[in-house]
Amino acid sequence: MPPRQVFLLDEDKGHEAFAVLPSWNQELIGVKAFTYFPGAVEPYKSLYSKILLFNRGHGEPLALVDGTSVTFWRTAGISGLATRLLSREDSQTMLLLGTGNLASYIIKANLSVRNLKRVLVWGRDIEKAKSVINSVNENYSDVEFEAVEDRQSACGEADIIVAATGSHEPLVQGEWVKAGTHTDFIGNHHADKRECDTELIKRSKVYADSRVNAFKEAGEILVPISEGEFTEDGVVAELSEMCSGKAVLRESDDEITLFKSIGMAMSDLVGAGLAYNNVIKDSPS
Repeated sequence: MPPRQVFLLDEDKGHEAFAVLPSWNQELIGVKAFTYFPGAVEPYKSLYSKILLFNRGHGEPLALVDGTSVTFWRTAGISGLATRLLSREDSQTMLLLGTGNLASYIIKANLSVRNLKRVLVWGRDIEKAKSVINSVNENYSDVEFEAVEDRQSACGEADIIVAATGSHEPLVQGEWVKAGTHTDFIGNHHADKRECDTELIKRSKVYADSRVNAFKEAGEILVPISEGEFTEDGVVAELSEMCSGKAVLRESDDEITLFKSIGMAMSDLVGAGLAYNNVIKDSPS
């Protein structure tokens, strides 16, 4: 598939952006478009997204699907998939960094693939972390939830660390992470920004959802490369290889695994197609 195209609208005004993600399979053609205005204030949102679907056989437009909800579900789904493939099966504690719209989806996805006993949530505003917990905890009576303020200590306790923040500076230091941890970085899409430091990359077996996208936008990988501390060949595999059985995954309980997610158009196509087919199936004939 073509790499996603992200256009900064005005570099002097921050990170306002417009993006286009085309994709197709044997059934559908799709194009996702989204805008990102991180400084948006009410009544406007920071993210708007739509996915336009066409019939693959003859090109007929089929539907305009809400891209925001698809993005939440598919991003969390990829996080859960990476956890299933790369984390230790006996993982018991998860740390989520971030309290935005994705937070509850990510918790649910990871709880669906591992029998976790504890979920820690960190955010710059502890009340927002508590709010995330309140949105999910009643559905998981056997899981202990805790809002935390000490990020370093929480990283040291966690078997799974997922970061989904807007931070431009590393939130996770490699020296904080214990052997055997699986880490997943979702929030950053800038080549010169990152959610973890170089030390963690050096200590980890590194994977990405897409090499093409990661080598364009993933500062977690690109900054260590620019420092001479990592190489493109250090990325063990991308998601398609991980799922097909072509990639070496976790080989021991002591390895630290790191998954970098940028976002793939094909996952948007699959999610939008599923939503469309469910609506057609349930519609009166």
